Amino acid sequence: MLAAALLVVAGAHGQGNDVLTGVRFERVFAGIPFDDPVFITHPGDGSDRLFIVEQRGVIVAVSESTPGEAATFLDISDRVNRGGSEEGLLGLAFDPAFAENGHFFVYYSAAGPRRSVLSRFERLGDGANPDSELVILEIEQPYRNHNGGMIAFGPDGHLYVALGDGGSADDPQGNGQDPSTLLGSVLRIDVRNASEAQLYVAPPDNPFASDGRGRPEVWAYGLRNPWRFSFDRETGELWAGDVGQNQFEEIDVVRAGANYGWNTMEGAHCFKRSVCDQSGLTLPVAEYSHAQGCSVTGGYVYRGSAVPSLAGWYVYGDFCTGRIWAVPADGQQGLEGVEIADSGFSVSSFGEDANGELYVIDYGGSVYRA
Repeated sequence: MLAAALLVVAGAHGQGNDVLTGVRFERVFAGIPFDDPVFITHPGDGSDRLFIVEQRGVIVAVSESTPGEAATFLDISDRVNRGGSEEGLLGLAFDPAFAENGHFFVYYSAAGPRRSVLSRFERLGDGANPDSELVILEIEQPYRNHNGGMIAFGPDGHLYVALGDGGSADDPQGNGQDPSTLLGSVLRIDVRNASEAQLYVAPPDNPFASDGRGRPEVWAYGLRNPWRFSFDRETGELWAGDVGQNQFEEIDVVRAGANYGWNTMEGAHCFKRSVCDQSGLTLPVAEYSHAQGCSVTGGYVYRGSAVPSLAGWYVYGDFCTGRIWAVPADGQQGLEGVEIADSGFSVSSFGEDANGELYVIDYGGSVYRA
């Protein structure tokens, strides 16, 4: 485990005069031992609380004003399946109107049959009511890996959901290139009036809502395992890290109806063949090879104020090596990431607080802030 703070100074990117300097990750909530943490987020209710998702099925509430204290917000470990290393409680998103309605959403793995579950829960006092679950969507999972798991509300008020290709190796069911399945996709659904009678609505402006070529919930497809994505709070762009298989990890800007190529391609390269048909495919903004890491963790475009040199850069990392990079958030393709930290963390997630300050989760049980 690293000491309480890490300082790495990066060199020039090579584009204009952009220079990243003084990027420091300091440990926060050091007295709290988190159990396999996989995400951190804020509720958007004006409080300084942050919520940390533990893969076992528990959400823990912490606060910068009382950094040594933690409280269980929700415990659904009794219904979460941890049979595979990529299964568990994986996602959390607070309703944009959480302060008024107390609603929040989670994404978790369940068994009997193996499936991914998207559910809504309700606040109860300072915690949550585990008996308030409204199951919004269940997706059968053929294998125990590539569950995706990220959920977040976009600036349009709709809920976006990341799903992997269903697992195993090589996408044996061809889900990535099949928009008629929910697997291998980012979904976009309207849950604002979710009820037993109507759990969600596929927005009519979704790319396949009316043409029959794909499921109406699908926003984009051709993804292998988009473990973490985020919205740029300034531009609204959706950025995702899509985990590769044999050779390349990729960063994508995800747009409506786009096909990101899996399993025709891995990153910007043909997958297991020298030549492939790339027509209609959207190539990644950035990639890195398995000489540098083995499992990308998507991050955030930094819009905070604590690290001025990082403003307007998309930050992402690698779970296996702990290396952390940044690229300019201009959406160009073929960018090369600038390494800003060789952290030693198992980078399971990044996160933002209400002010856009950046956090890094170490799967080993620690949280760091830039």
